[in-house]
Amino acid sequence: MRSKQEIIQALIEPGVIAVVRAQSQEQVLPLSRALVAGGIIAVEVTMTTPQAIEAIAETKHALGDSALVGVGTILDAATCERTVAAGAEFVVSPITRAEIVHAAHAADRPVMLGAYTPTEAQTAFELGADFIKLFPADGLGPAYVKALRAPLPHLKIVPTGGVDLKTAGEFIKAGCVAVGAGSSLLSAQILRDGNWPELTRLASDFVAAVRTARKELQIVGGK
Repeated sequence: MRSKQEIIQALIEPGVIAVVRAQSQEQVLPLSRALVAGGIIAVEVTMTTPQAIEAIAETKHALGDSALVGVGTILDAATCERTVAAGAEFVVSPITRAEIVHAAHAADRPVMLGAYTPTEAQTAFELGADFIKLFPADGLGPAYVKALRAPLPHLKIVPTGGVDLKTAGEFIKAGCVAVGAGSSLLSAQILRDGNWPELTRLASDFVAAVRTARKELQIVGGK
């Protein structure tokens, strides 16, 4: 079993978290395999997915350490505990709630709390969140992240909501440690058609976008 620190490192590298709102439990395992084939190992199965807990257990059992299977849309400690018991390796919430942090950390699992404003982001950090989920990020953009991190450079920010291939790299260059990709990666059409080869291709493109942005940062930093 991976430690909390090992999971944190696996979320940061390669730095793309797939936010899965599947149409059925049966989709989760094949789409997860497609994501892993494209280089995305972090799979966040949201609680809005039918039979999400069963899907997490099945996927984790089938894929083992080749994938990092987590849970999203956690709103309370009880649900957090149930999903971790089923195999979830990381916990994501769209809100800032202390009991979620306590439940996740009690199981040695990292947690990402949702925030939108500087006060919410700092509060989530002070509650012990390992990452700050900036949500929804599409109305804020990379410039907001850069401005936010100027006075709060300690925040490990992961934007979610509206992140696509065009903005993923820009968010990384603005200081985000990873990005969360939902409908821009797992589109309704891909889910409807079960087009897993296309999902693998898109996953590879997202990973490449993040990798390229990080290389550009290194070049600038080297100068």
